[in-house]
Amino acid sequence: MPEWTTRLRLDPKTLLLLVTTPEGDILRARLPRRPKSPRALLTLLEGIALWSGKEITVATSVDANWVPSDDDALFGGGFWPAETNLVRYQILPRRVPCRIRGVGDFRKLYRIPKFRGGA
Repeated sequence: MPEWTTRLRLDPKTLLLLVTTPEGDILRARLPRRPKSPRALLTLLEGIALWSGKEITVATSVDANWVPSDDDALFGGGFWPAETNLVRYQILPRRVPCRIRGVGDFRKLYRIPKFRGGA
């Protein structure tokens, strides 16, 4: 199985996530910068690692003046860096612009009715 490359960029209000293989993009996401759970990002990345069948190193692009405490809610509260056997972070200063344009054609998914829950 080809290696999956995982990139993460922290913008002021959003988090951009890009997962690629030699064949192309397999996951693109634009998520809010402040998740409801401090384990949300790590759990998402662990899922990607499990799907790929290998541990992943996440190249994380941050501004030069970034400090980890700015993103306690994103990176596991007081447990920075929130890494596991499946996920490692590599913090990189921002050098080149990173743009994730669109995430493909999801029109068929929009046609699926919303699940309202209940019995």
